[in-house]
Amino acid sequence: MTIDSNRHAADVRGLVDELFEASTDGLFVVNPTAEVVEGVTDVATEFGDESPSVRILADGSLLKSVLDDFLVASNAADLVASDVLDLRTPDGDAENALVLTDETVLALVSAGDRVAALADDDPDFVAAVEETYETAWDDADPYNLRTPPLSRVRETLAEEIGEATRDDFDAVLSSLDAVRGDGDGIDEVTLCLLVAAKNDVLLYDISKWGEDVGIASKATFSRTKTRLEDRGLVDTEKVPIDVGRPRLRLKLGDDRLRGADADELAAVATSLLA
Repeated sequence: MTIDSNRHAADVRGLVDELFEASTDGLFVVNPTAEVVEGVTDVATEFGDESPSVRILADGSLLKSVLDDFLVASNAADLVASDVLDLRTPDGDAENALVLTDETVLALVSAGDRVAALADDDPDFVAAVEETYETAWDDADPYNLRTPPLSRVRETLAEEIGEATRDDFDAVLSSLDAVRGDGDGIDEVTLCLLVAAKNDVLLYDISKWGEDVGIASKATFSRTKTRLEDRGLVDTEKVPIDVGRPRLRLKLGDDRLRGADADELAAVATSLLA
């Protein structure tokens, strides 16, 4: 089934889902809102191997804002790695919010909470629009997505730190709508340190893993550990080694955290950091 008619939905996520269901030849999304970028990432992740290919041409500052959320960015990185998603930033500003297929141009229109994709399949018009934005795509710069794919994060966490820590990481991640601490809340480094402390992991091990996989530098892990320690969320104990200074084992530092299940950990930590 091709996308040859108007589409209406109660929200952006519903519209994106409809477009994915109807697509047979891939989607080219131009000048989307942040909600559309998030919706495309979420729906494409759920579709998995059945997802149509998607190209997104969007303002660089908008992409940066959306992809500052580790949850969105790590899923997007998986989609990029599997050649489902391609992100580029244009040289100039795009005038319209559009979705293009081989046969249809759809204008994205919001009205309160509702959203619509209004279709035009006039061949001459479609050809003119495609020519304009294919040229813009060719001239655009690839977006440098530095966040590692979530699949690689999970796989290496289980291999290098332990499956129990990976399972707790999954539980905490599934309890969150976003992972963008902005320096105060639950960001990806805080999340990793909390699940490491829940499993008595060495600071050296979790920070080395985090740097190797591309989450953050060991220095960032160390600074975040110090902040959490100062706020009473984590403790450390010294573990002697044969040569050199003792390593630090991470421990949860508050009874409320120690008594929380993994899927409650983020909520409790957020309340303690408030």
